Amino acid sequence: MCTLLQQTGWAAERAIRCRVTQRVAVLTNRNDQQEVALTVTLVYPAVMPAFICTACGTQYPPSDAPPGACPICIDERQFVPASGQSWTTLERLRNAHSNKFRRLATGLTTIETTPAFGIGQRAILARTPVGNVLWDCIALIDDATVDLIKGLGGVAAIAISHPHYYTTMVEWSRALGGVPIHLHAADRQWVMRADDAVQFWEGDSKTIGPGLTLIRLGGHFDGGTVLHWADWSEGRGVVLSGDVLQVVPSGHVSFMWSYPNLIPLSAAKVQRIAEILEPFAFDAVYGAFSGRGQIDANGKQAIAASVARYISRISETMSDSGNASA
Repeated sequence: MCTLLQQTGWAAERAIRCRVTQRVAVLTNRNDQQEVALTVTLVYPAVMPAFICTACGTQYPPSDAPPGACPICIDERQFVPASGQSWTTLERLRNAHSNKFRRLATGLTTIETTPAFGIGQRAILARTPVGNVLWDCIALIDDATVDLIKGLGGVAAIAISHPHYYTTMVEWSRALGGVPIHLHAADRQWVMRADDAVQFWEGDSKTIGPGLTLIRLGGHFDGGTVLHWADWSEGRGVVLSGDVLQVVPSGHVSFMWSYPNLIPLSAAKVQRIAEILEPFAFDAVYGAFSGRGQIDANGKQAIAASVARYISRISETMSDSGNASA
């Protein structure tokens, strides 16, 4: 018989008290056997929780206590809430939240947590003829989510745009059969929970299947990546952009080094993004958030126009700043 220790806080999740009854034989002087029941109370440590940052959703290795800080949130591309750093666990998250699936477009299904948690991004299940790819991750993964994904054909690989969406990627991989997690090596330092499933790649592109290419654009993070599916929708092509290319309500995209702190990218870095993306053909662009606009057609032209207007405005701003300082 096992009962949970009556402790408060995280201690209750770290220990289990088990009462073990053992029967032993005792010899008397008359060579008779007499059974005596002995009760031994032992305390066994439970599996340590893997704490999750409530601000960004990043999961850390199992530990007795939460980390002292979240490096992802301390970085200027994210933030620590005014209320301070706080933590949860996957078990607690499952008790208070659930995931919803929604058709985004042909072969694309979004997975979002409700109520919203952390940064509030969505994952996208790309259902391709050569195997499904989970694009980006969200913190919550539960049995219902796994059942639905397996019912849609499972997942052959996970690929993630940048560190803000690494979240519980190790849990996702393990729940889906130990599938590989493709991350760009330039962002290696931001992996808070290492695992054999994580596969780092280098350079500006990596093919992960026929017609499926990871493209490193940089910008928001050095390894900032988008997924290009060339054969999507009878060859129209689609780019899944995370927020490396932030889709905005006007039907354009924009660029930032830090979105919450409104720190822009330089014109040179945005121009480099455009040059790397130029060889790839695509019609649609879908970003990391629902309700903030999407580009269903003419995506290549929309990105070209977005780059032009961004560089024009940021160059003008820099010029005005230079004149003012002179």
